[in-house]
Amino acid sequence: MRAYSYEGIGQWAATFACEEVRAGQVVKVSGDGTVSGCGAGERFAGVALSVGRDGAACAVALGGMATAAYSGETAPKAGWCALTADGQGGVTAAEGAAGGREYLVAEVDTAAKTVTFVL
Repeated sequence: MRAYSYEGIGQWAATFACEEVRAGQVVKVSGDGTVSGCGAGERFAGVALSVGRDGAACAVALGGMATAAYSGETAPKAGWCALTADGQGGVTAAEGAAGGREYLVAEVDTAAKTVTFVL
């Protein structure tokens, strides 16, 4: 078990209306003041931190450190790494010109399949 945490460092968030979003998933701006989940290969705007009970609004981390699930054959690498949405709520390491954006990755947990990075 690690003795350190990156949770919430420098994090800032905004509240958006949302369409079928769950906490922990990467999201995109899909309309005026609204976010939704990303399709595979899409760039993401942030990570949903929490969703209201009625599912109509959510808090989205737009900056600072965030953690998301990852998928794919290749795990993201610590340091500068291109990431893109995986279409399942998490991210995947973007290879070549796959449309990803570079993020500073602080930690990759291969057991939990999560990646912590700076938005």
